[in-house]
Order: sequence, then structure tokens, then C-alpha cells
Amino acid sequence: MSTEADRPAPGAPGAAGLRIDDEPSTVRLRTAPRATWSVPEQRAGSVLAPPSPPYPPDPAAVPAGPRGRARAVVAAVCLILGVGLICGAVAGSWLTRARGADSAAERDFALGGSLWRTVPVDELFPPAVHGANAGPGGAERDWIRVGVAPDGDCAGAFDAALARVLAPAGCARLLRATYTDATSTSVTTVGLLVTTADSTGMRALRERFAGEHLDERPEMLPRPYAPRGTAAERFGDTQRAAWHIGVLTDAPAVVYTVTGFADGRTVTTPQPAARALAPRATTAPAQAGLGHEATALAERMEEGVRAALRRAVREDRR
Repeated sequence: MSTEADRPAPGAPGAAGLRIDDEPSTVRLRTAPRATWSVPEQRAGSVLAPPSPPYPPDPAAVPAGPRGRARAVVAAVCLILGVGLICGAVAGSWLTRARGADSAAERDFALGGSLWRTVPVDELFPPAVHGANAGPGGAERDWIRVGVAPDGDCAGAFDAALARVLAPAGCARLLRATYTDATSTSVTTVGLLVTTADSTGMRALRERFAGEHLDERPEMLPRPYAPRGTAAERFGDTQRAAWHIGVLTDAPAVVYTVTGFADGRTVTTPQPAARALAPRATTAPAQAGLGHEATALAERMEEGVRAALRRAVREDRR
């Protein structure tokens, strides 16, 4: 039993963090703050006197005035800078990879502008072309090359309206060849315009053709190449019956075809190849299958350009 002298002073902490107030019947539990020094061992039945000085606050939990606030500000700034450096490194790595990919794509695109110097004529314009399922109803088609024009500029190669549309892309070189079908009934000029535009310029040109349907306008007809002494020698402007224009975006090139009758007959209403391919089209170009001729030979030309470009890219990367 404890005596009056053994009773703790009012407000003194008891064992296990008990706080004993003046009223013995009232006991409040509290969690003792973490001490920064060791607490002496208690004997059973005894009560410690209040420690002196009182428990100090945890310096890690409460900033000590202006100095503590300054440390907190420094820590926050360091955290922000660290996050910024990490984000900057990630963004820089991504941008480096993107720039590398863009540079490779631009280099590949530029190679397309030199194909006319390195690719043999017979590769771009084969002496004979076979088209499986290229005719009306899926019929086979065969064409024979009757002449290749000397490479040159674009002067006189297009009607005025088409020349104005193509002018922003520039003209580095123009290559042309003319074919006749196996029966010498139709003749088709295939053209490859090598532009001076970059990839952005070619995309803009393609979007304009698509948005304004320029490849369907009769004033946008390309002109034919009619080599003398061949089945195509009478293939002039008034004999143009169907045409196709394709703008490439993976190379600085425009591929076109224009077709007509080998007998020199005049065509009063030329028709774009896409419309002449319609199942119920009844115009003379459609009935004669000239839309198929123009489309098939244009596709063959585009495939040839892309195949040559792929080979050039492989060789460039070795």
C-alpha cells in the first residue's frame, strides 16, 4: 500500500503512458511521445516522477521555426528537380528515337528522287507486261511497249490546268513510255513525274487531289506520247479516252496513265478510269475496257517504283 508521500503529483505520467489527474477515479489513456533518451526501468508498484525536462518534440515531425521551413522548402525543390530530370530524360530519349526514325524515313524518301538515274529503263518500263485479272470480268491482259521517250522536263507534257496543279511539287524529271495491247486495239502512255517536293509537299498534293477530285476532272488530262512508226503514232490529244493519276507519298513521284484507241478515232467525252470501271458504265471507253487498261498499267508502274525503292533502301543501309 502506498502512503500519501508515494502518491504522484497531479498531472504526472504513470506507468505505460498513463496520465493520472487530481481525481483518482478518472484515468485517461494517451500514447507517449517517442523519447530521445532511455527511460529508467520501473519497479512494480512504483510511479515515476515527472521527467525533467519534459518530453521534447520529435525534430523529424515538427520543423524548428524558419530553419525547419527552409529545410522543407529545399527538400520540396529537390524533389521537383529530381522528377523534372527524370521526365526530361524520358522525353529526351523518346525525342531522340523519333528524330532517328524521322531521319531514316526522310533518307528513304529522298532515295526515290534518284531512282530514275540508277534503275534501268526496262525495270521501270518493262518491254512486256502481263496483267492477271486486269481486264473486264477478270480477263487477262498483255501489253507490249512500243516506245520510250527521252527523259526530260515537264514542258508540254500536261494540259494547262494539270500543269498548274502539279507546279508546286516541281519537276525534277519526266519519264514516259507507251504500250499497246496484244491486239493493237488500244494504246496507253505511262508517265512517271519525279518531283522536287519533300514528303510534306507530296502529302499536301495527294490531299488536294483527293479533296478536290482533281483526278476526275477532264481538264486534268495528261498528254500522250506517240512514237512514230508504231501503233501509237496517231495517239494525240483528241484520242484520249481514259486516264488515271496517282500521287505517291513514300517517294517524290506522280504516276499517270492515259489511254485511247489505236485506230486514231476521236473521243469527245473522256472518262476518268475509276468511272470507266463501274459495272454499269456505258461510255465507249468503259465498253472497250480502257478504264481497266489505264488502271492496271498505273498500278504496275507504282509497284515497280516501290519495288525499286525498297531495293535502294536495302542497299543504302548495308
